[in-house]
Amino acid sequence: MAMVDRNVDIEERHVEKKHDSSMVASTFIKYAAYIIIFFGLLYFLVQYVFPKF
Repeated sequence: MAMVDRNVDIEERHVEKKHDSSMVASTFIKYAAYIIIFFGLLYFLVQYVFPKF
């Protein structure tokens, strides 16, 4: 049995997380705005709509 000479090229991959802080900040601002609008709507309902019942 002959020895098989295997030439194996090992590809190295360095996965780097691309951390785009402006993207994170804009996403945070977007969801913060959603939360503020949601609580503003709840406040409106509690202050003005529920007392009429």
